Amino acid sequence: MAVTKAASLADNLVQRFEEQIETGEMAPGSRFPTEKAITESFGVSRTVVREAYSRLAARGLLISRRGSGAYVAEGAQYRAFQLTADEVSAIDDVLKLLEMRMGFEVEMAGLAAQRRSEEDLAEIRRTLAVMDASSDVDESVVADAAFHAAIARATGNAYFLRFTQFLGVRLVPSRRLYLQGSDAKKHQRYARTINRDHEAIYAAIEAGDATAARRAARQHMMKSMQRYAKLKATGTSRAPD
Repeated sequence: MAVTKAASLADNLVQRFEEQIETGEMAPGSRFPTEKAITESFGVSRTVVREAYSRLAARGLLISRRGSGAYVAEGAQYRAFQLTADEVSAIDDVLKLLEMRMGFEVEMAGLAAQRRSEEDLAEIRRTLAVMDASSDVDESVVADAAFHAAIARATGNAYFLRFTQFLGVRLVPSRRLYLQGSDAKKHQRYARTINRDHEAIYAAIEAGDATAARRAARQHMMKSMQRYAKLKATGTSRAPD
């Protein structure tokens, strides 16, 4: 299955809370457990909890109240469109997702170039540094997703950010198609290859050049599609377990 460990653990949490909300065990207005309580109860990292909570928020199931915590949203039993791990485990599905993201990512980069603040630029630079230093699949995928979320935030349009958060780490196609095993150097080389594309997008956003930002984002997406199309041509259809 084309899913990282972090994504799989977040999937499990999301499914657990969705079931509790649907059955009424967690009623609208009730409080979600704290990050600390979840990490201790389920043995997962805070990163996994935040990913799960971010997805629940994007689906309209969770609302955050500053200084108070996370709560089940009113009308939370409504189920909206979503993507599951199984739905993006085949290369054909990954290609469809990348195709759909093309216009979204291109326009998002252009708007970010026009509207970004210094704080936005600092956050994008931070995600680049994290990914550049990453040495395993889960770490680099989380950093990659954070890069796109930072660009979404820089647009100043909350809907771009909400949709990006909705996709979460599903925004980043599985690297286990390329990176089997635990070779830290191989992981790092691949992350740095992706990061070169990210740096081109960042440079255009920093310069305030919307045209160049759109072009860099399109090239980045096209390269991803070409990599997966090449894998498909070799006869690979699904990611390994």
